[in-house]
Amino acid sequence: MIGSLTGTIRRLTVFVALLFVALLVNINIVQVGRATSLANGPGNSRALIQEFNTQRGPILAGGEQIAFSKLTDGRLKYQRVYPNGSVFAPATGYFSIIYGLTGIERKLDPVLAGTDPRFSLQQVSDLIAGRTRKGGSVLLTLNLKAQMAAATAMKGKVGAVVALDPSTGQILALVSNPSYDPNLLASHNTNTEIKAWNTLLNDPTQPLLNRPLAQVYPPGSTFKLVTLSAALSSGKYTTATTIPAPARISLPQTTSTLSNDNGQQCLNGTVNLQQALEVSCNTAFAQVGMNVGGEALLQQAEAYGFNHSFEVPMVAATSRFPQQTLSPPQVAQSAIGQFDVRATALQMAMVGAAIANGGIVYEPYLVQEVRAPDLSVLQTAQPREFGRAISSQVAAEITTMMEGVVSSNIGTGQQARIPGINVAGKTGTAQTAPGQPDDAWFVAFAPSSGSAGGPQVAVAVVVEGAPNQQDVWGGKLAAPVAKAVIQAVMSR
Repeated sequence: MIGSLTGTIRRLTVFVALLFVALLVNINIVQVGRATSLANGPGNSRALIQEFNTQRGPILAGGEQIAFSKLTDGRLKYQRVYPNGSVFAPATGYFSIIYGLTGIERKLDPVLAGTDPRFSLQQVSDLIAGRTRKGGSVLLTLNLKAQMAAATAMKGKVGAVVALDPSTGQILALVSNPSYDPNLLASHNTNTEIKAWNTLLNDPTQPLLNRPLAQVYPPGSTFKLVTLSAALSSGKYTTATTIPAPARISLPQTTSTLSNDNGQQCLNGTVNLQQALEVSCNTAFAQVGMNVGGEALLQQAEAYGFNHSFEVPMVAATSRFPQQTLSPPQVAQSAIGQFDVRATALQMAMVGAAIANGGIVYEPYLVQEVRAPDLSVLQTAQPREFGRAISSQVAAEITTMMEGVVSSNIGTGQQARIPGINVAGKTGTAQTAPGQPDDAWFVAFAPSSGSAGGPQVAVAVVVEGAPNQQDVWGGKLAAPVAKAVIQAVMSR
């Protein structure tokens, strides 16, 4: 009996000892191995509380602060403030004690929080002098006039706007609508933050969705710019090449047909390539796509940036062109921006920008400059080429054709006309889901010709859920938004 009891005690002692060993191992893993990740994790409110007692650096655009920290008399020493918060939210993101960080606030947090290793000398100096840590500043590429114009023009609409400098890739406007007020999520009142968060999460229009970067859409007829690029580059087509343009065509290997948006033939039933673009003729471009071939369309799309991920520095969703072998009907649908083709507003702005600057695609970027707390410049962005999408000759030909979309009496982009400024554009109708309204697109750049300085802005606009077909096909919803952005940039 005694022996049995002794054995039990020994086993219990060994079991307890093993528990202590496991506990010590877990403590070391948490406190040593995972200390950094836990401290920097978005759910660590203790670390965030500490950050609210540091003077976080400002985010600027056009010389104005669009995010800064002000001194308070509360337990949390500094309050994050966002003037015109909803306008700039897609760029700044928010800095919340409960919900963490997004946007530039998150991507450049070490700079704004003053913990960037490049600030080490400043940190030592502050420690010796007994000064509180301060953050550095971030200057964005946004054009204030363009950003405000885009936000104003998108009121009452759901969608996205991206404007780029064609010669650099700088993002001049980044607008998502509906948007949200980051001030409510940066409140020191937790009840206010929680209420605002729940309201935003339950909103069916998804105001927290960063549409210009994170949402991919069927690009519809704006993708015809890519198909046109492949056609002209192939040597099989010129702007004067004539193409049958019936109301509908039969798709090979199927009993299905593909029709024009209005159900009618384009012009007299035969168009040249220039006219096909001006009236956005589906049946003509579907035939062009099948003649050029799916592989050529894939290569052309990827030359513009499709199937590639871009960081601005927020990671943008990858725009997609199918990489599998496509059947002729799939090629036809893809050539007019349907089937499995998907694009962000950023990607379609890049297509317009590449055509505008002679065929070169620049990587888009939002951060122009990073400064230390003492205002010394630590980093200045430089344009980076992604590659050449088309030759300068093809780019010039497409530019002239896009001008016709806006200036011609048969063009679908007449709503983008600006007196004294040549505008190149392309409207788009994008079918979404069965029974759902189409999306309206417009891609444009200006001045497309007649200016010694070359094009100053390329813009892509997508408006979700057009109330009727004519609003899409005629460019009534998206083209005026692009026009407002162009006028804002040109007015500086």
